[in-house]
Amino acid sequence: MSDLAEHDLPPPPDGPGLFGDAPAATPTAAYRVLARKYRPTRFDQLIGQETMVRILRNAFARDRVAHAFMLTGVRGVGKTTTARIIARALNCTGPDGKGGPTADPCGVCPDCVAILADRHPDVVEMDAASRTGVDDVREIIEATRFRPLQARTKVFVVDEVHMLSRNAFNALLKTLEEPPPHVKFVFATTELRKVPVTVLSRCQRFDLRRVGAAELSAHFSGIAQAEGVRAEPEALVLIARAADGSVRDGLSLLDQAIAQAPDAAITADSVLRMLGLADRGAVFDLLEALMAGRPAEALAIGDRAHEFGADPGTLLQDLLELTHTLSRLKAIPSLRESPDLPEAERTRGAALADRLSVPVLGRAWQMLLKGIGEVETAPDRRAAADMVLIRLCHVADLPTPGDLVRQIADPTAAPVRPAVIPPSPGGGVRAVANGPPVAAPLTAPMPAEPVASEPVLSRPVPRLAGFRDVVALVAERREPTLHAHLVHSVHLVRFAPGVIELRPQPEAPRNLAARLAALLLEATGTRWTIALSAAPGEPTLAEQGQAADAARRSAAADHPLVRAILDAFPGARIDAVHDSTTDAYGLSVAAGDIALAGEPDFPPADAEADDLNRNAEQD
Repeated sequence: MSDLAEHDLPPPPDGPGLFGDAPAATPTAAYRVLARKYRPTRFDQLIGQETMVRILRNAFARDRVAHAFMLTGVRGVGKTTTARIIARALNCTGPDGKGGPTADPCGVCPDCVAILADRHPDVVEMDAASRTGVDDVREIIEATRFRPLQARTKVFVVDEVHMLSRNAFNALLKTLEEPPPHVKFVFATTELRKVPVTVLSRCQRFDLRRVGAAELSAHFSGIAQAEGVRAEPEALVLIARAADGSVRDGLSLLDQAIAQAPDAAITADSVLRMLGLADRGAVFDLLEALMAGRPAEALAIGDRAHEFGADPGTLLQDLLELTHTLSRLKAIPSLRESPDLPEAERTRGAALADRLSVPVLGRAWQMLLKGIGEVETAPDRRAAADMVLIRLCHVADLPTPGDLVRQIADPTAAPVRPAVIPPSPGGGVRAVANGPPVAAPLTAPMPAEPVASEPVLSRPVPRLAGFRDVVALVAERREPTLHAHLVHSVHLVRFAPGVIELRPQPEAPRNLAARLAALLLEATGTRWTIALSAAPGEPTLAEQGQAADAARRSAAADHPLVRAILDAFPGARIDAVHDSTTDAYGLSVAAGDIALAGEPDFPPADAEADDLNRNAEQD
């Protein structure tokens, strides 16, 4: 933790100004933002850059200071600040005016004071983003010929050096390789790959790393205390996470949080509203609802987040970040003890990671990544986000691609089906009748043979009055392979509650009976006997549906009005006959004769054909 003593305002001029005496100091000092007020002035105040500080200290102690430095890193980690500290360390003369270069500049000598106030004539800062040409570099080259006016060493600080043109870099090479002994260069960049290798090879390079969230939150806590502001630890963690490793960005957010805090108290709720983020607990609730396939609950959480001002894209990004965190926790269990991990991720996140498989997390990552792109391009961002959530709920109980590949490669193997977690306040704990609460894994293998079990209380038991109800239940449970075989490859011999006798065709899989018994056991909580028989049995459901469809077509073709249409329009044909009283298999909802199933409701047979022709001509 760095020292957080408040720095003084820039010192007043040490002599008369250009137009006479210096103006009198204003009675009230102007407000300075926290990023400037608490800018480090010594190496020991830099946070998160221990390696660089150790190397520079040793270099000054052994008088082995390089002639050029290249400082790289993301914005706000201290590149320009480090450059200014190096300039002061090179030119400090000590309180008595007799000191030499030191890693601990005194801060009171004329050179330290002038550099700190940004008005030293021998420390030149140039912004390469606005001065990119050869002429700008030539000014620097020309200035290196002259000895310092006041200090021991001339220091040229070039910020965003990667913005220089190629010709400008080429013009600088010779001077950079063999500078005069009284000249030092300090370059700063956020895009190191854009800097030519010929320039990098002439510099001593330091990579300033992102500052960890734990270090940032501790740093912000000390600043808030120095400012006399009370801040909840969770609020500072949110600011540190939003800063993304940048000290300056975090201090700007802290400044904003202090400005909006009532009674000088920063709360997590106020920071969430300020950042437009969803509550962290709500993100966990949302991910659990998505992984359990509960769309109504997921959309309700999304609606509440929208009411509090959370952006739909930001909400999906929070889910993406949480999915990544859970994947890392699953891959590296030791991360659960990391101090950089917030408390919610260490406790609730670790438990959720244990219940989710890597394929499920990978599928969620891909869908969220694609969904964020859709939200950014959709005309209605909220509607696009809702569709992403619905899709995630839909695939929650589907097998992963790996499970499907294994099932196709070995049809005799028992399929793997994710088990939906019922909603529970404990997060992922299901209640089982006459038994203790047990953790509900999101991916559980189905037994090859039916075993006795108790029904899950949170799931209603379906009413199975016939074989078609059983087949419809299989479709509802999203077992496409089993459902297809029950429709096309089996003949019903006998059906009674708890007993189904079937004659399978040769193409039916050998484990069809076991798979159907296991599914019925899970759905109803009772054991079903699936017997295989050699009796002929009924036609398959597909054959029954085809027969019913043929009967409907025949009845429609025999109707006088339809015959009149076919005669009036040569080449016309009956494409399909739709009947609202039939089910998904084309059979009548009520049990009855196949020939009577789905009788279409046509106009009376004595209707005039001329009326029909007139209507057809008008159409």
